Amino acid sequence: MWIPTEHEKYGVVLASFRGSVQHGLPLEIGDTVQILEKCEGWYRGFILKNPNAKGIFPSSYIHLKNAHIKNKGQFETVIPTEDSVITEMTSTLRDWGTMWKQLYVKNEGDLFHRLWHVMNEILDLRRQVLVGHLTHDRMKDVKQHITARLDWGNEQLGLDLVPRKDFSMVDPDDISVTELYRLMEHRHRKKDTPVPASTHHLFVQMKSLMSSNLGEELEVFFSIYDSRENRPLSERFFVRLNKQGVPKSPEKTERQCTLFVDLGSSDLRKDVYIVAHIIRIGRMGAGEKKNVCSVQYRRPFGCAVVSIADLLTADSKDDHLLKVYTCNTESEWYQIHENIIRKVNSRYNLSGSNTGLAVSLQLLHGDIEQIRREYMVLFARGVSITKKLGFSDIIMPGEMRNDLYITLEKGEFEKGGKSVARNVEVTVYVLDIDGQILKSSVSAGSGEPGGDEYHSFVLYHNNSPRWAEQIKLPIPVDMFRGSHVRFEFRHCSTKEKGEKKLFGFSFVPLMQEDGRTLPDGTHELVVHKCEESANLHDSARYLKLPFSKGSLPGNNQAAKGTKELFCVTSFLCSTKLTQNGDMLDLLKWRAHPERINDSLTKLKDIDGSEIVKFLQDTLDTLFGILDENSQRYGLKVFDCLVHIINLLQDSKFQHFKPVMDTYIESHFAGALSYRDLIKVLKWYVDRIVDAEHQEHIQQVLKATEYIFKYIIQSRRLFSLATGGQNEEEFRCCILELFMSLRFFLSQESKGASPVTQTQAVFLRTFPAVYSELLKIFTVREVANFVRETLGSLPVLAHADCPLEAVKLQCIAKTVESQLYTNPESRGILLPVVLHHLQVHMQEQRDLVMCARILSSTFTLIKKENTEFAASEEVVVVVESLLGVLLRTILEITNRPQPAGTALRLQFQDVTGEFVACLLALLRQMTDKHYQQLLESFSNKDDLRDFLLQIFTVFRILIRPEMFPKDWTVMRLVTNNVIITTVLYLSDALRKNFLNEKFDYKVWDSYFYLSVIFINQPCLQLEMFSPSKRKKILEKYGDMRVMMGCEIFSMWQNLGEHKLNFIPAMIGPFLEVTLVPQPDLRNVMIPIFHDMMDWEQRRSGNFKQVEAKLIDKLDSLMSDGKGDETYRELFNSILLKKIERETWRESGVSLIATVTRLMERLLDYRDCMKVGEVDGKKIGCTVSLLNFYKTELNKEEMYIRYIHKLYELHLKAQNYTEASYTLLLYDELLEWSERPLREFLNYPMQTEWQRKEYLHLTIIQNFDRGKCWENGIILCRELADQYEAYYDYRNLSKMRMMEASLYDKIMDQQRLEPEFFRVGFYGRKFPFFLRNKEFVCRGHDYERLEAFQQRMLNEFPHAIAMQHVNQPDETIFQAEAQYLQIYAVSPIPESQDVLQRDGVPDNIKSFYKVNHIWHFRYDRPFHKGTKDKENEFKSLWVERTTLTLVQSLPGISRWFEVEKRELIEMSPLENAIEVMENKNAQLRTLISQCQTRQMHNINPLTMCLNGVIDAAVNGGLTRYQEAFFVKDYIVNHPEDGEKIGRLRELMFEQAHILEYGLAVHEKFVPQDMRPLHKKLVDQFHLMKSSLGIQEFPGYVRASPVHFTNGSPRACRNSVPNAISPDGARVVARRSPLSYPAANRYSSSSLSSQASNEVSNITGQSESSDEVFNMQPSPSTSSLSSNHSASPNVTSSAPSSARGSPLLSDKNKHSRENACLSPRDRPCSAIFPNPQDPTQRTLPHQIGDTSLPRSDPSLSTPEKVSNATPSSWSLDSAKEANTQLSDTVGKLVSPPVPPRPPYPGSPARNLRSLSPVPTPRSPQKSSAPPFTPSPTECQSAGLVSNSPALSGSYSSGISSLSRCSVSETSANEAPPGEPALTTSISSGSDELIRRENKTPPPYSVYERNNPRRPVPLPHSLSIPPGVDPPALPPKPHQQRTGKLDADPRRGEPFPRPRPLPRKVSQL
Repeated sequence: MWIPTEHEKYGVVLASFRGSVQHGLPLEIGDTVQILEKCEGWYRGFILKNPNAKGIFPSSYIHLKNAHIKNKGQFETVIPTEDSVITEMTSTLRDWGTMWKQLYVKNEGDLFHRLWHVMNEILDLRRQVLVGHLTHDRMKDVKQHITARLDWGNEQLGLDLVPRKDFSMVDPDDISVTELYRLMEHRHRKKDTPVPASTHHLFVQMKSLMSSNLGEELEVFFSIYDSRENRPLSERFFVRLNKQGVPKSPEKTERQCTLFVDLGSSDLRKDVYIVAHIIRIGRMGAGEKKNVCSVQYRRPFGCAVVSIADLLTADSKDDHLLKVYTCNTESEWYQIHENIIRKVNSRYNLSGSNTGLAVSLQLLHGDIEQIRREYMVLFARGVSITKKLGFSDIIMPGEMRNDLYITLEKGEFEKGGKSVARNVEVTVYVLDIDGQILKSSVSAGSGEPGGDEYHSFVLYHNNSPRWAEQIKLPIPVDMFRGSHVRFEFRHCSTKEKGEKKLFGFSFVPLMQEDGRTLPDGTHELVVHKCEESANLHDSARYLKLPFSKGSLPGNNQAAKGTKELFCVTSFLCSTKLTQNGDMLDLLKWRAHPERINDSLTKLKDIDGSEIVKFLQDTLDTLFGILDENSQRYGLKVFDCLVHIINLLQDSKFQHFKPVMDTYIESHFAGALSYRDLIKVLKWYVDRIVDAEHQEHIQQVLKATEYIFKYIIQSRRLFSLATGGQNEEEFRCCILELFMSLRFFLSQESKGASPVTQTQAVFLRTFPAVYSELLKIFTVREVANFVRETLGSLPVLAHADCPLEAVKLQCIAKTVESQLYTNPESRGILLPVVLHHLQVHMQEQRDLVMCARILSSTFTLIKKENTEFAASEEVVVVVESLLGVLLRTILEITNRPQPAGTALRLQFQDVTGEFVACLLALLRQMTDKHYQQLLESFSNKDDLRDFLLQIFTVFRILIRPEMFPKDWTVMRLVTNNVIITTVLYLSDALRKNFLNEKFDYKVWDSYFYLSVIFINQPCLQLEMFSPSKRKKILEKYGDMRVMMGCEIFSMWQNLGEHKLNFIPAMIGPFLEVTLVPQPDLRNVMIPIFHDMMDWEQRRSGNFKQVEAKLIDKLDSLMSDGKGDETYRELFNSILLKKIERETWRESGVSLIATVTRLMERLLDYRDCMKVGEVDGKKIGCTVSLLNFYKTELNKEEMYIRYIHKLYELHLKAQNYTEASYTLLLYDELLEWSERPLREFLNYPMQTEWQRKEYLHLTIIQNFDRGKCWENGIILCRELADQYEAYYDYRNLSKMRMMEASLYDKIMDQQRLEPEFFRVGFYGRKFPFFLRNKEFVCRGHDYERLEAFQQRMLNEFPHAIAMQHVNQPDETIFQAEAQYLQIYAVSPIPESQDVLQRDGVPDNIKSFYKVNHIWHFRYDRPFHKGTKDKENEFKSLWVERTTLTLVQSLPGISRWFEVEKRELIEMSPLENAIEVMENKNAQLRTLISQCQTRQMHNINPLTMCLNGVIDAAVNGGLTRYQEAFFVKDYIVNHPEDGEKIGRLRELMFEQAHILEYGLAVHEKFVPQDMRPLHKKLVDQFHLMKSSLGIQEFPGYVRASPVHFTNGSPRACRNSVPNAISPDGARVVARRSPLSYPAANRYSSSSLSSQASNEVSNITGQSESSDEVFNMQPSPSTSSLSSNHSASPNVTSSAPSSARGSPLLSDKNKHSRENACLSPRDRPCSAIFPNPQDPTQRTLPHQIGDTSLPRSDPSLSTPEKVSNATPSSWSLDSAKEANTQLSDTVGKLVSPPVPPRPPYPGSPARNLRSLSPVPTPRSPQKSSAPPFTPSPTECQSAGLVSNSPALSGSYSSGISSLSRCSVSETSANEAPPGEPALTTSISSGSDELIRRENKTPPPYSVYERNNPRRPVPLPHSLSIPPGVDPPALPPKPHQQRTGKLDADPRRGEPFPRPRPLPRKVSQL
């Protein structure tokens, strides 16, 4: 049975539990659980991080912990009863753990590893705390380390700053907001600006001396040397080295490591050095033999220096190898370090190239105690302390030091009867009063213990040695009196004995008779001769002798005259001994009473360090004098006391204040002193106003605090002694003193007068007096003293008066004092404080201090225990300061921030302080306070101003920059206060500003505040970690929902006033609803229904609501707001709301529009994420752009997305698409001078300028995208504009640019892209792709496999479909992604250019793959029974034609399929198409061979072989068997014409083959002659198999005419009979002689058929290889040697890419297998028919007569004048795209085409010339002008070029979309009218739809008129003839705008154009 637990409430999971039992709760190790019930070894409960999931788990898996229970019962919460630091550590480490793993994923390795170490460190520290064995101090240190590391990690991970007090997290509810702010700021400042340390220490470790010539022991002395003052700053550190150069005692680290302590910041300079002097111990000469002398001498060895500034940049211990230098002459040794520093190279040199001193150096910062804590290992291991010479910058009381430093400077000695100078050694001893040597009293330096004596080093043969050796004499204080130092001088012999012979001594006593110690400075000592050591044993004898030159008696001339002397420098550093006689005189005042006055006067001149040494003795002396003779010395003693008190204000001695405090408390005994002190103090105060010099009085007032301390303590002592006598007298004295003070303070004076400065001095010290007064007076009495004193101050002082700032500082100290914490005194002082604050804040002066005072006030109010007292204080503060506080915040936040960093920080501090004060005040206010506040406003205007003010301030508080980003705690407190206040104030808003009193401004301010409140980042709980979210919800709830409900409630109260906020509040409310909080959305979305309803009532529609919604949705969703859930919620809530409305239909429409827009915007946002592929981004942007244009008609948004799309294209290097995109904007502009505003990245400019800029940009991008033809159009348009403005400079540039584009067309190679059809099926695709099919333009060199892989990469979750059939509904609705991809063939629109002979392939290639609206895909199949003998009988083709919504290329690389048409081609139509394509291929190859464009005849050979051999083997026979048999003709009577057509094509093929063989014979190489002969033989067999004995008449008449006369058509001369060798014979004949040819002519030059047949040929292979379809077998009746597939007919010519040149025979079939249309057999000259069932060839309608030349001209004249055109194939110059990379540079003009064959399978293809234009015969002898596709030129211009003779032609192209056709008219023979053919009735639709076909250059329409350009004379047409049409520039006759959609008269409506609003852009 489950029993609720009593104590087992909280635990930690010890091991993971899977929860596999029924109702089991899965647990992970480390989870914390709350336990609800228990039952037989099981617990029931939940994990704290997921309270909603409850379950059971074994009790053995849980470690129980103690916890407090709040709200016991159903909703109880558990709080662990452990140290708060532990709790914080645990929760923080959990949060870090998740983020730490993310760091690894994000590859932030450095932070990952650092955090790992810190986490481990925290866990170790946590264990130490949990064990509980730490001492109190150690626990404090550990917690400090923990919190420091927690703060570091939080900062690194961007987590919140935690406010802490004594290492524990602070609950914001338990402290005032001002205190919280100070804690946060303190932690923030601590984090930002570490306080620079003022004390520094240098760690030195001696490692070794590296030298090759060692062999003697060494001594190394380190010291710090100031080269600026040429003096050492520290003692010496002394290390002994052995003969190997390493420390002698390696086990004793204190002997090799030291810490140079107490260096000031001023000592870390470049000219301060670490100096190391090295002394060797051995023989006199370094090279002497060992046996010469056994005595060891100290001799100079070398010196090394390093600048201390070099160590400043190092963070850790650095090892240095210092160079060692030696003296050139020993006598310079004393200053070798100076010479090295000054680089006097002549006096020293390197000791040796490999000699170096290895040391470790490190600078440590902070006081010595801090260093001890931080570097415990250092001190534990042992380190010697090397002190500074003299005291540190700050002298600490209790510091004991008694060091005398003696420096052996120099000596002057006589030779002593020797021929050479002496080797002098000085030995130093310290002797006591009894003449005994003091043990261990001579120290060579720290690091080694002191010795009894010290031996100086020896300079060789030097009677004037200079040592500069410093030694320390650490003599105890009590031993100083009577002690002296003796210096003995010996000569060191270098002889064998090596004796040291005494020859003299000097001495110096350490203390004088009067008690003064040896004064600092240099002392010249007398050298007394002495040769026997015994004479020195009795020190009493020589102590009577004079010791220094200065102390010699005047009559001792002999001693004075001697040259011998010894100089030493002494320096005393003692806290107990003095060298000052005046100090001693004062302390011994009783011995010399007559000197008291003089001593008191001299006290002010004594050095402060001497006074603080004897502070207690000095004070005792002063008060002793005062007690004994107050009348005489009272004033002097008072002045001396003031001097000492002010001395302690100095930073050097400030630490002695506690010494004085201790003295006052414990040692002061002047019970009567208070009277004299009060009297003198009052005497000074009364003279302030009249005194001329205020300096001394200011010094007195500066000491007020301690004077009062002495007065109060003296009075207390007196009361104790007398039982409280004279109490009234004392009180009267104090009252009189305060009256004098108040009088002096009340004096007003202008500016910085002396009195004002004195007032300021007093106010600075006055607050310190309060605590002293409280020792005697009551709190109320003291409060009254203070109130009256502060109240006496002049309130309205001048702004520049220094007193103002000091006055506030005084008030601040008062507020922070002990006195103010008492509620009783606070009640007395608060009004005075608030009064001063109000005055300052109103004048915006001293705001920093005002903020400080206010903060302290509110901190105290929060701590107040009694509700009533706090409430009363809040009332007073609200009345005085709320208004002025709001105004101050508004003022300082609107003020520009100062430039300097320090000023800006101060500015932010002030702002933050005031904000914290306001929040603290508002949080203290209750219902009663708000009620009183609102009632206090006398009229509505005041209330209105207050509400506006407080709403504005709240908006400022919500700003992100108000607090640092990691101050979430502070922000949440702020928001809590704001929402509480707003709830109180909303009632006032409802009561006072509704109905007839409605005030829009207040309500607007309220709504605006509410909206930004909900939207602020710190309330978006979804962004936080679960633990943080849980904490916030537990503490504050979701404040967004609370505010949302309040908005809704207030909105409902508005009634008809709602109209004032429509549409203004739509955007803000929409932003609120986009917040991902379901409750908030449910509350707020219905407001839109309300808005629609009221708008409907007002204006009958809700267009405004719709427009605003749409505008705001875009910007908000682009910022990442909103989601799919919101879209569904918005839709469902509003649809439900409007169900019963009368305007339901229009409402549904609006909701649907907005919902669709959301779908697209969400897709757009998802696609724009980092890492998404460009294709998806572009597709999505196109979808959204079109939606704005077509459905919403939002021009500005449309233009914005145009530019976003443009940027995407540029990034993806889709330059052509980028151009088309920018054209959309370009088309919205006119060539006008209208001014346009600044928009996007465009400056303010005229419409003309912007359009010009756009044109130039588009041209540049067309150029980069190799779409030069489109660039030419824009060049021409710009040129027209420049010409109209006579801007010839730019006109010239534009013409040159146009010319360069023509050159690029002819010179540069362009790749033809592949096209792929892609179907996106399934509901998982984005909306703009879902269940749609597109045709995509592939990248350069991209084949089907590569494209498929790219698409699968873009959609990694998609499944590739393995068939080409249309998917069913289950696929459409599947929750998955399916991709169906296959290649499609483009159907070019510009057939005329493609069929025109002489147009180079460079030009044709553009029209084959540009401006494509239609694509097709062929699938062969067998219908009915398949004849195994002849499969052609049943081989049908299913042809799918896809029509796009826009032509490719366009603004995207892919466009959606708009229409899908599916037709079936019969076997007969299929056969016709195959034949046409093969004939066309043969013609091309023969022509190329003839014109020698082929470098190799193999392609022609293979093609001939393939056709002839196949025919012989039954190729054509299969067609005969299938279609020419009687059964077929009888069963298909409707196919009669088609059968005839097939027969003609067979004859035509035979004729072409015959001609081809003739050409082949001419060019075939010798080794291939046998093959040629075989082909000829086989050809005869083929002819006989076809039953051809000779060709029909229409074929025979001109064996080279090839159905329409020739493989080429003549441009403007008669057809010539031609032979294979190219001889030209003029043969004139009538066009009527070719009736059959004209009647049955098919587009023999069309590439359409070849493409179609290539589809057929390649399909079955693609089925096998790509989609695994079942093959359809077909016999290869017309197959070439490339027909690898037996499935279908494949006699089509190979494509430009898979040309027959390739040796790989299988290339054709392999590439066809990829369903890639460009790889299928196709020729540049044969365009595909649009309608496969009815095929009409493009031609010049209404003119089928052949061109004629003037019969009167002879042949030679025609050759020279008219362009000679031979009907032979060898003269054609067709660009050969199959064989050569170079293309033809010159363009052949077009010639008339053959008329269409009505039975052709493609007869529906429209002509490109819209209106039939009859030809007029040309009467003139001048050759007619015939335009080429690219330029206007007369025939005369090209007459000399045989390469320009006519080429295959399919008609004269219409070069524009207007009804102007080009003609090429020649004179008809007399009596022969020109033949005119009319269009069949089936051509009506053709004319209707002709507008879809662009001319060669035109993709767009233009409506801008051009000025007529006069035709140059050379191009003019004689007046008697109908002139041929000039080739218009493509934009010249446009009727529409430049349009990327060149279709007109479509069967479905196109999107309406946008209204022009460009002027607004």
